[in-house]
Amino acid sequence: MILCSSAMASQQAGKGGLSPELYSRAGEIIEADSPRITEIFKDIHQHPELGFAEVRTAGIVAKELTSLGFDVQTGIGKTGVLAILRNGKGPTVLYRADMDANAVKETADLPYASTTEVTLADGKVVPVSHMCGHDANVSWMLAMAHAMVELKDQWRGTLVIVGQPAEELIAGAAAMIEDGLYSRFGMPRPDYLIGQHTAPIPVGAVMAVDGVRSTGTDQLDVTFYGVGGHGSMPQHTIDPVLMASSAVVQYQSIISRNIDPQQPAVLTVGSIQSGSDNNVIPDKAILKINLRWFSESVREQLISGIKSINRSIAVANGVPESRMPTMRMKGHTTPMVNDPALTARLATSFKDLKNIQVIEKAPPAMASEDVHLLLGEYTDVPFSYTLIGVVSPKAFADAGFKPPYFNHNGDFLVELGAMPIGSLTATIAALELLGI
Repeated sequence: MILCSSAMASQQAGKGGLSPELYSRAGEIIEADSPRITEIFKDIHQHPELGFAEVRTAGIVAKELTSLGFDVQTGIGKTGVLAILRNGKGPTVLYRADMDANAVKETADLPYASTTEVTLADGKVVPVSHMCGHDANVSWMLAMAHAMVELKDQWRGTLVIVGQPAEELIAGAAAMIEDGLYSRFGMPRPDYLIGQHTAPIPVGAVMAVDGVRSTGTDQLDVTFYGVGGHGSMPQHTIDPVLMASSAVVQYQSIISRNIDPQQPAVLTVGSIQSGSDNNVIPDKAILKINLRWFSESVREQLISGIKSINRSIAVANGVPESRMPTMRMKGHTTPMVNDPALTARLATSFKDLKNIQVIEKAPPAMASEDVHLLLGEYTDVPFSYTLIGVVSPKAFADAGFKPPYFNHNGDFLVELGAMPIGSLTATIAALELLGI
């Protein structure tokens, strides 16, 4: 188990601000609670829910936190949860975990694997599973909340917990803010915002890296409008499938020929939706697109390039002005940036944990997060997001010392040995900022 190393703690106590005794006590609480938290994790894993549909998961979060004495409010931004525990005068720490799953079929052979399927608004039936580890993120948060209640004599201030919906849609944080997270539901202005997320690195590895950690992103839908008809008479139609297919290929020229090669950018078409019959040319086609960028100027190039390509393809295919392609902007977030001082402080506190390898240097990822948008207008609040390894060290080694799978893949797997580690790092982070 990952209890504090007494010798190490004696040498480093004061660097992170926690005593060796507090490390040991926190470790004992987490160890005793680990079987319960593991069962909560398995339950959430087996019952995944897509963004803005996390009714069951939010219910679990609300029930657990209410039982611990938190002041809990639900239904924020549709399915978000806010929980506040006041424990005297001191800082206010906001801790967030995301709750939603992916429309991906789980392929890992687990006794608690997801077999969930849901019907989307368009009638399409899709598999649903936690292939990004938000089930672990939520479980770690609940373990931390329990430990902080047990340790109320060791800290002062206000602990605020948010169970956030729809991170995968890059829409949940903004939805909670727009619904009045601060103004209507009374969330206090935090002094710090922290959180954790699973990462496909070995169990025991903890990434606490400062600076820019992930890209900004946009989720958008492009719709091409054509003229439908019989598959045998394409001359009497305007084929939206052909236009959409051309667009998918041409979009990549924006990256390869318009954007500076030294500026990172990704443009992914994750879905093409059109028609239903073999012998019918449909009247429209939808492209679901994802953009990743660090620079606002690159973002503008990507969006303007998509618009230009859409229009040129439509004109070339004889689409009238009234039927030009449309573009619907959906989820959006800016790059995520870890505060250097706060991140270094947390990293130091993690170094006093036994069997933990703290990673403090790593390049930013092209993935994206909306956690920092929960700060709303308080953009000057220090923020830090820690990544927790969830891969079996043996599986990592067998794969050539690289991730054997990545987030959003059907094989994504959270090793159960990661559960007490994430629970303890979350607790130590909260204690570091609130401890007396």
